[in-house]
Amino acid sequence: MAFAQAQLNALQMDEAPLIRVLMVEDDARLSQLTREYLERQGLSVIVSSTGDDGLREASQVRYDCVLLDLMLPGMGGVEVCQRLREVSDVPIIMITARGEEADRVMGLEIGADDYMPKPFSPRELLARIRVLVRRARGKVGPTTRRITVGDLELDPGSRRAVLNGKELPLTSYEFSILYVLAERAGRVLSREQLMELARGSAEDAFDRSVDVHISRLRQKLGDDSRRPKRIKTVRGVGYQYVSDRR
Repeated sequence: MAFAQAQLNALQMDEAPLIRVLMVEDDARLSQLTREYLERQGLSVIVSSTGDDGLREASQVRYDCVLLDLMLPGMGGVEVCQRLREVSDVPIIMITARGEEADRVMGLEIGADDYMPKPFSPRELLARIRVLVRRARGKVGPTTRRITVGDLELDPGSRRAVLNGKELPLTSYEFSILYVLAERAGRVLSREQLMELARGSAEDAFDRSVDVHISRLRQKLGDDSRRPKRIKTVRGVGYQYVSDRR
């Protein structure tokens, strides 16, 4: 019975797409322990100890997720994240000893998808990696139905957002949030609802994180942050995508 279960587990692992992770971390002990744990769970992990090496590695191999330390020798995590975002929408999880809300917000503002302060639980890290990768592969979050709201077209199958015929450079998480709002255009959604619908969990829906993602979306949509016409803030409640902006 145990042998049959082991065979089944092996078969399931073979069928599941391999998750390739790049960890950019200068703490050798932490990176080794994290790598060993993730590899025992069936992930493939490559470690770079400097920002320059990490950016070079990310440009040569297509990874499913990047674990990025904020404080790195040479090129810092902030610059690495910004330069990655110029060329890729790969999910990025910021990992750092600086766990204040201001630091978490900064990580999100420069393009990170998630944030984990040290010390962290390897099991929680694994769960977050899997959620981000599934969402990036289009297997969680919004449905697969294409929608058009005014001059905005969203295709969850290809994760493409087109506004007035021009494709928007959205990260996977930004796409998910926009899709959730556009699919429910006219309805007001709370921060917790947005996080749960787009991500599958509202556990980390601290107010500023949602606000940062909305701010980035408004910039890419060309929405005036002071007088937004597409994504409106309903004070004390949440956000609303407005289909008729006249």
